[in-house]
Amino acid sequence: MQQPQTDVWHGTTILTVRKGGTVAIGGDGQVSIGQTIIKANAKKVRRLGKGMGGLGDVIAGFAGATADAFTLFERLETKLEQYPGQLTRAAVELAKDWRTDRYLRRLEAMMIVADKDVSLVLTGTGDVLEPESGVMGIGSGGNYALSAARALVDGPLDAEAIVRKSLDIAADICVYTNRNVTIETLKA
Repeated sequence: MQQPQTDVWHGTTILTVRKGGTVAIGGDGQVSIGQTIIKANAKKVRRLGKGMGGLGDVIAGFAGATADAFTLFERLETKLEQYPGQLTRAAVELAKDWRTDRYLRRLEAMMIVADKDVSLVLTGTGDVLEPESGVMGIGSGGNYALSAARALVDGPLDAEAIVRKSLDIAADICVYTNRNVTIETLKA
């Protein structure tokens, strides 16, 4: 007897591009369960940390279960408070907790985080990866956006424009990606 398939949360394309002294992270706003769009304007990219002028000095985007991602954002902010100005150290400490803590191990999400110096991808398997050539995509449309960004990165567009164009291309291909995008940038 075949077991009924549970609905799977789909959605999200998150992309980061580092070019010309600027890093940009962008993400679409679609959240789906199975074939149904539940929300079209989710904000999956945000600023973290306590930077100058009230703006965070770290930007982050998530792919995966929303509640899990918010838990990870909170944990990362705590690590950034412990290790101010040290994104890599904070990310490694979060990855250690994520991999070893019983509760955190069950979280289903991936994150891209960046500050003025480094961009990183964090996973629940303990990975803390720096993207090759300053470009990385995650989520259901991540590979489409990544391919587009790699094709555009050597051209005249700046980091934010590359992210915007690449997310638009991903939305043409991935049914779990829409054009309601959020993009955050930081200058080095």
